[in-house]
Amino acid sequence: MKLKTRGEAAFDVMNYAVLSVVIVVCLLPLLNIAAKSFSGDAYVLSGDVFIWPKGFNTNAYEIVLGSRRFWDAFGNTVFVTLVGTAVNTFLTILAGYALSRKRLRGQQVFMFLFIFTMLFGGGIIPTYLLVKEVGLLNSLWALVVPGLVAPFNMIIMRLYFYNIPDSMEESAKMDGASHFRILFSIMIPLAMPSIATISLFYAVEYWNNYFDALLYITNHELFPLQVYLREMISNASSVDINNMDLMMNTAQESVRGASVVAATLPILLIYPFLQKYFVKGAMLGAVKQ
Repeated sequence: MKLKTRGEAAFDVMNYAVLSVVIVVCLLPLLNIAAKSFSGDAYVLSGDVFIWPKGFNTNAYEIVLGSRRFWDAFGNTVFVTLVGTAVNTFLTILAGYALSRKRLRGQQVFMFLFIFTMLFGGGIIPTYLLVKEVGLLNSLWALVVPGLVAPFNMIIMRLYFYNIPDSMEESAKMDGASHFRILFSIMIPLAMPSIATISLFYAVEYWNNYFDALLYITNHELFPLQVYLREMISNASSVDINNMDLMMNTAQESVRGASVVAATLPILLIYPFLQKYFVKGAMLGAVKQ
């Protein structure tokens, strides 16, 4: 193994120090919220809870998980995340593959149209009027359809497909394979790291979708989880629960913390399974040979 110079060692130490500080700064608020969600109301109201629960109990989680509105919002968010991620990923793959083919006529025009939307948008009011005219208001599809293909993710997929040797496609065509057979049997298996990367991008974006729901949805039964959390944070007593004694004996700060933890935990559990593809997919799709 090559021995590091004094400068390289100092650089590594500085890197670890800075990253450790960043990790602590990011984790402290999360640990504080989680600690409050498991703490007794007396300790929370007195401000004695920092990163470790005091007077451990699960009353706040009983309130949150016993709320029908929480599960309605959770189901809406899961639906939007799963459907939106699947549809967006599929269309991004199709667009990226088509635009990576050198023989496609008008390729530069299509790329210009995609990139143009990255730089200029129609604005909130025109977009709202468009969603209204096509009848998507107060529909979960209003959170999926308006942004079916993200140009940035499409460019990642296009560059990945572009870097796959043409000889593989030509060999498949000599064996009688169609474009769809080449895409699904050759290109997609080779591009799985990039596909996992853009799927993670889409899933996190849909899971955290908040502003679009405020614009397009007024029916409380169709609110996603993030809008429900907004209501909980502004007024924790608005949660619907039959056991009012439990609600009266639990600090609102604990209920808010439990809501945030319950809403954040699912996406945190998914990330580790895709993290190994994240850097590899982004880099391979962004480097041109």
